[in-house]
Amino acid sequence: MAQTVPRRRWAIAGLLGFGILVNYFDRVNLSVSRDALRDAFGISTVLFGFLLSAYNWPYMILQLPSGLLLDRFGVRRVGIVSTIIWSVASFLGAAATGITSLFGSRFLLGIGEAPTFPGNAKAVGYWFPKQERTLATAMFDSMAKFSSAIGVPLLGLVLLHFGWRANFALTGLISLVYFALFYTYYKNPSQDLKLSAVEREHIQRGGAQPEDAVRAAAGAPLGYLIAQPKVIGLALGYGSYNYVFYLLLTWLPTYLHDAHHLDLAQSVFYTAIPWLSATVAELTVGGWLVDALIQHGWNAVRVRQTVLVWGMSLGLGIFGVAYSETTRAAVFWIAVSITGLSVAAPVGWSMPSLISPRESVGTVGGIMNLSNQIAGIAAPIVTGFIVAGTHSYSAAFLAAAFFLVIGIAAYIFLLGNMAPIPEPPDAV
Repeated sequence: MAQTVPRRRWAIAGLLGFGILVNYFDRVNLSVSRDALRDAFGISTVLFGFLLSAYNWPYMILQLPSGLLLDRFGVRRVGIVSTIIWSVASFLGAAATGITSLFGSRFLLGIGEAPTFPGNAKAVGYWFPKQERTLATAMFDSMAKFSSAIGVPLLGLVLLHFGWRANFALTGLISLVYFALFYTYYKNPSQDLKLSAVEREHIQRGGAQPEDAVRAAAGAPLGYLIAQPKVIGLALGYGSYNYVFYLLLTWLPTYLHDAHHLDLAQSVFYTAIPWLSATVAELTVGGWLVDALIQHGWNAVRVRQTVLVWGMSLGLGIFGVAYSETTRAAVFWIAVSITGLSVAAPVGWSMPSLISPRESVGTVGGIMNLSNQIAGIAAPIVTGFIVAGTHSYSAAFLAAAFFLVIGIAAYIFLLGNMAPIPEPPDAV
């Protein structure tokens, strides 16, 4: 009789997911607070676009250093420091006295949260066999959507009853809770004394990334990785996803207010619908179904390719938003777009742990997230200029659809068969 495998690894995935939930509470609180901040500090539409992107500048710049630090010092040590920084940043946002101090708090938040996604990808590579990795990835990546589904209404209510400063203070308190949990519970499998021998064998037998202290100390060969077509394809493809994601994350409540004349309460309600759909689809289709098909003998590459490309293609529903004349039509096409992209997202974020040479997952994740954040910076700024120049959101949605086509092509022609990247010639 087969021995039952304990499930400590899934508790780790849940912990990582809670961290992403907290991260995105930190990000959407600014969008929800736009009108209150405009009244408090006189923020224009274009300036608000720059303020939305203030977080992304240091986040982007630190992606490659974060990946290298993760591969050198590990998920636990880097995660502890980064969580302290982003918690402080949230409280500083609550205490902001003007645009400059608010911008500074968002900048610091970007520094603190920079290692989160590459660190999670690296942790999943250590903790999960290949056939479980997509669901594990979905468990943390889906929280980026769920945070908007519940975070926007929650923070909207806090704003209405207690003011915008309470929004930032609340996210700071939740960040401290996550810090305590991460500090207490997260360790790599080799360091976790509560991980049973049965589960450890299950993880290792399934092709988990090996913990190689010698290779980690030597450092990941950044130049070698950047030159790989698969890494380039992964970066372009996920960057296009993130452009659409950040357009919706940062501008959706404002779009519904301006284009469809919804008040704050209505706006946060309609905002929650597509994000909730995206959360469910990512967990069930992009996560559970992908792993279930692979575990039942389906070709792993074919399954991942199909979900990745078709999910991204559904993301082109953003094109329909440009021509939506009613709120229901707009929310429908937004839901189609972000749901399709969310189905593809865990496959994309599982790629660093599937294709990277050993002890290079953090660096590949950093390269990928660097592209993501370039797109994340561009989306709110470009949208702000387009809306200010045209007094319409249509061209902003069309620009997002065009970028998405480029990303789909990169996945097809550059990422291709998703085969592992060979170890560099000087590998130990």
